[in-house]
Amino acid sequence: MIAALTAELGPQGVLTGAEAAEKAFTPWGPLGTPLAILRPADTAQVAACLRLAAAHGMPVSAWGGKTGLVEGTYADGILALSMERMSDVEAVDRNGSTMIVQAGCVLQTACEAAEAAGMLLPLDLGARGSATIGGVISTNAGGNRVLRYGMMRDMVLGLEAVLADGTVVSAMKPLIKNNTGYDLKQLFIGSEGTLGVVTRAVLRLRPHPASQCTALLAVNDFASLPLLLRRAEAQLGGTLSAFEVMWPAFYELVTTAPAAGRPILPHGSNFYVLIEAMGSDEVADSERFERVLGGAMEDGLVSDAVVAKSRAEVGRMWGLRDDVAQLVRNFPIFTFDISLRIADMEAYLAEVRGRLLARWPNATLVVFGHLGDGNLHLVAGVGDSGAKHEVEEIVYGGLGTRNGSVSAEHGIGLQKRAWLSQSRSPAELAVMRAMKKALDPAGILNRGKVLEVN
Repeated sequence: MIAALTAELGPQGVLTGAEAAEKAFTPWGPLGTPLAILRPADTAQVAACLRLAAAHGMPVSAWGGKTGLVEGTYADGILALSMERMSDVEAVDRNGSTMIVQAGCVLQTACEAAEAAGMLLPLDLGARGSATIGGVISTNAGGNRVLRYGMMRDMVLGLEAVLADGTVVSAMKPLIKNNTGYDLKQLFIGSEGTLGVVTRAVLRLRPHPASQCTALLAVNDFASLPLLLRRAEAQLGGTLSAFEVMWPAFYELVTTAPAAGRPILPHGSNFYVLIEAMGSDEVADSERFERVLGGAMEDGLVSDAVVAKSRAEVGRMWGLRDDVAQLVRNFPIFTFDISLRIADMEAYLAEVRGRLLARWPNATLVVFGHLGDGNLHLVAGVGDSGAKHEVEEIVYGGLGTRNGSVSAEHGIGLQKRAWLSQSRSPAELAVMRAMKKALDPAGILNRGKVLEVN
């Protein structure tokens, strides 16, 4: 099989042994040791790889930037299909507000190409410099601007994917409205490479904003957060693009040594809100932004505020929110990415914190996230690296009764597979298994991820 793959891809297209082991390293989570890493240069080579893998009954895991947090690209003893050589921005159509990119294109590269054409690719997340377009499509990534622009699903107009048997499905129409039966691209968005390997995509672009208004706010009580959010949505004329909330434990981590950041607002508040609006008139938007925040302070929703007056100050504010590397200071830690109604958050977090402290009196719980779209990141430290299942039971246990989700944006992979039934009904799981069976009957693609192996 390796010889046949090498004949298809050339000697630089197949890595084995020490070369494969070196490529398999990532600080984001274990990848295992692949039998070989395949590096196709185009869609035809991806199809050839999958045909040969299927013929030999060999599972394949597609690799993008390898920044996932749920072991969705774990490839021990199987083939890893790296998209690193398929990294081009093929075209940017300013008039049509679209761009065509290959799956291995790094998100930041795609965003910069859109910006160079005076357009905006709205997806923004902490791993922007390494995550790839294929990866963010396969996980339906969210990030910081979901509140205004939606998930990655909302930015994909068309895509090309290769099925487990090597069949190429091309649905690359650059159309917003295409109501011609089943929307096949949606099968592959968010399916974590279990139904097909995404190779190319048509992405929807937006006008590049002329203004960016950013502020860091201090809020004293949880009840004020949704009131502030809805007021900003109503009064900022549709320009609100981010509403990020940091609980005090997170804010203190990212503003104390050895972190590079320092407090922009004093410690001591119960919540810190990073709010951003992106508009079309720099002067008018800035005046309205400050007027809305001033009204919120007068009404007691905000206790303190700093409005960014330069790009450097904007960078400092977002730098605090993005400095998730500081979380390891509570090591060993367990990270969670959950979603639930804002109305349920306060009681849920009190329940989780209480149960953690009852079991481990010195436990830490760091909370931050995209509150505007119901997505929270929880990082629990209990001083015991072997307590993962116990901590998961506590974190996930309160979601089922609140109709929440065990994964807001990171996906399921291997780590959350056992908890999928907390968020999906038996009927939903049956449909998912039927789809997997129909498109990948031999279970070649990302075997064991999302759904258990039959």
